[in-house]
Amino acid sequence: MTDESPGPAPTRRRGAALEQAILRAAADELVESGYPGLSMDRVAKRAGTNKNAIYRRWPNRAALGVAAYRQMVETEMKAPDTGELRGDVLTLLRRINRDLSSPKGEIVRGLLSSIGDEPELLAQLHEQLTDGAGVWLTILGRAVARGEIRPEVLHPRVATVAITLLRNEYITRGLATAPDSTIVEIVDEVYLPLLRGRSANP
Repeated sequence: MTDESPGPAPTRRRGAALEQAILRAAADELVESGYPGLSMDRVAKRAGTNKNAIYRRWPNRAALGVAAYRQMVETEMKAPDTGELRGDVLTLLRRINRDLSSPKGEIVRGLLSSIGDEPELLAQLHEQLTDGAGVWLTILGRAVARGEIRPEVLHPRVATVAITLLRNEYITRGLATAPDSTIVEIVDEVYLPLLRGRSANP
């Protein structure tokens, strides 16, 4: 019934403007219906375009779903700035943990269950789940500038250790969200000692 309701009249947008309109429409559909309810027809109608315009950019529903989720994350994502390293790391981990128990978490779980046989899409989604190394490097870069740690810590694998450990909690324990005590333990017992130990090396 909803599919038969009129959508926006098609407009002659091209390039980046059309791509952004499609991604916004797909993100809205994901929020409303989850990945199982995502359809090219509904996205096209909401974006005021046609399915061919979508398929020229994304070959299938899974690729569009991952791209739309990336759009959601990048629109909302900013590195926290509490003024100190521990506060920044705790804030970011808690935000990720909260998101995974929110409707966004349902979207992620729907995507993960559907794209397991598409390694490239799976890698892209996992990158979004870690919020990317860029956000973590921003946090560490600010801490370096404040003199809390040394520049030797500015390596993507080192920067993302905390989120890797949190993600491991979801995978190995089957959790939808981790207790806050686990987040504090990851930060205080593993992540900060790692950064400070690396900073202490000559």
